[in-house]
Amino acid sequence: MSHTSKTTTRSDLELLDAWRGGDALAGEVLFERHFESVYRFFCNKVPRDADDLVQETFLGCVSAKERFRQDASFRTFLFAIARKVLLKYRERWAPKDEGEELHASRVADLDLSVTQIVVESEEQALLLRALRRLPLDLQTALELFYWEGLLSREIAQVLEIPEGTVRSRLRRGREMLRGIITELAARPELRASTLGDFDQWLASIQGRSADDLEDLVDDEGGRPPEADASGE
Repeated sequence: MSHTSKTTTRSDLELLDAWRGGDALAGEVLFERHFESVYRFFCNKVPRDADDLVQETFLGCVSAKERFRQDASFRTFLFAIARKVLLKYRERWAPKDEGEELHASRVADLDLSVTQIVVESEEQALLLRALRRLPLDLQTALELFYWEGLLSREIAQVLEIPEGTVRSRLRRGREMLRGIITELAARPELRASTLGDFDQWLASIQGRSADDLEDLVDDEGGRPPEADASGE
């Protein structure tokens, strides 16, 4: 068996160990294995800089490897790093004279907008816009649950909160998302279609490739104004 074949059959942790030891091929395999998920994590939050933040996340996994708890999956560890990278990125946008928590701010405060919408994806595009108007940790919890299939206990590890709080945030996030969809939907039939198969449409975005999501999300930049109320 070739070195390449052996590398591709290794576990995530074995690849991480090898990459940390200087095996560039192991790093490439690990990157390719999880790129879509990590890119999806950033694409609906900070699409303009998603590529750079993906790179920073994987490099962060290497430097933080010694803090990786074996009771957590590698994907949970990876998303925990991604969230820290995202919060660090957003610190530059946070108001310096206010005491709001970063998790209370919204991606929509960056004046992002979905402008490239194809007809067959109107419900998905509407959901992407609505998600970005949620408090950041509500958005993150819903996306990790619906798009990545993480369990409540895994999301709790990513967000560094109790598992019970995750469940309450998922409930609150769904309620808020329905209300935002009602406000954003330009046509009654689009609103009815999206809300009628709400969970199915939300989960279906997971099947979109990184290129598809990038086409649906257009980052216009801008500094956020005030943060929202807490998503607890």
